Amino acid sequence: MGNVIEIQNLTKNYGKHRGVSDVSFQVREGDIFGFLGPNGAGKSTTIRAMLGLIQFQEGSIHIFGKDIRKNRELIMRDIGYMPSETMFYPTMKVKDLIRMAADVRKKDCSKEAQKLCERLQVDVNKRICDLSLGNRKKAGIIIAMQHRPRLFVFDEPTSGLDPLMQTEFFKLIQEYVKEGATCLLSTHVLSEIKRYCQNAAIMKEGTLQRVDSVEHLTRSNAKKIQLVRDGKQEHYIYKGDLKKLLQELAQENITDLLIEEPSLDEIFLHYYQENEALTKE
Repeated sequence: MGNVIEIQNLTKNYGKHRGVSDVSFQVREGDIFGFLGPNGAGKSTTIRAMLGLIQFQEGSIHIFGKDIRKNRELIMRDIGYMPSETMFYPTMKVKDLIRMAADVRKKDCSKEAQKLCERLQVDVNKRICDLSLGNRKKAGIIIAMQHRPRLFVFDEPTSGLDPLMQTEFFKLIQEYVKEGATCLLSTHVLSEIKRYCQNAAIMKEGTLQRVDSVEHLTRSNAKKIQLVRDGKQEHYIYKGDLKKLLQELAQENITDLLIEEPSLDEIFLHYYQENEALTKE
């Protein structure tokens, strides 16, 4: 399997505002690739550059082996994209919106759209203005999926969806990927990365911190330390030699001590937390 996405040394500046700097990663065919980071980390900027929605100053982006700057129209035919905030014509009915999206692509997507509407429990006769946030999200998902693209790009897709619909959404993704599709999933929900993604990239303040398999990213010898020393509570993630730590603590006035495995959130936290003092070697 080759790479569906290849981003090399991407740099996008917004003047005084942070963009992204020297971002490089690849997404292999058949992967559900996690794109992780807090709000403002540069995930959406990278995605917009990747889809040719914004221009960038340096670097290169190839999708399906083609340069996005030279072949955008051809590339976009095989991409299903849902931005983090979807805006639709408020008075349009859901069924008309779905049909219009298919017509723009000059495809008959009615069979796939019907399946998706049933799976996601969408009332196609409602107007957009009458939909909840979750149901607007579902409409965006259907539009991104109904033409069965080779590449899905989802930016924070599950916000607003109830837990049952979140599970159904990922079942759909897994089914399409099993049939040959690839998915880039931008999210700040760590449990989604852990549960569904094979590989992931971590962004922080416009720069790429690490790209690795989720298995490696979540494998850690770190321990969560909670203790009471001289009457004061302390807690941090410790990544050094545990025997050395215990020897040091034996010399201190420790009245309570708890050592346990850190949560997934805490393992990832040291990649992009602002208060680095919480992590000790």
